[in-house]
Amino acid sequence: SPPSTLSPFPCAVNGLQARTFGVWTLLSSVIRCLCAIDIRNRTLYYITLFTFCLALAHFLSEVFIYRTAALTIGVMAPLMVASFSMLGMLIGLQYLEVEELSQKKKKN
Repeated sequence: SPPSTLSPFPCAVNGLQARTFGVWTLLSSVIRCLCAIDIRNRTLYYITLFTFCLALAHFLSEVFIYRTAALTIGVMAPLMVASFSMLGMLIGLQYLEVEELSQKKKKN
């Protein structure tokens, strides 16, 4: 169907942009699964945390800066997942540090 003339962004997403976003989603899910498998890998943990930060920033910017998305359930769901995941990972980060310190003490 032809683009609506009522929308301020009638052609906001084309096929290339949709596929790029799909590849980004796939890549971030692979990173998150790898982190779940090897959760003690500090570098992978930080990269995974960063993927949630990027997702949160992306959706917040689309809603509040660019105004290309509305606060519907389709946007609220990834905002909540990213927020709660970041919070959980930040809390979990202190346990990684404690575990790392206890392993160093065992070696000495």
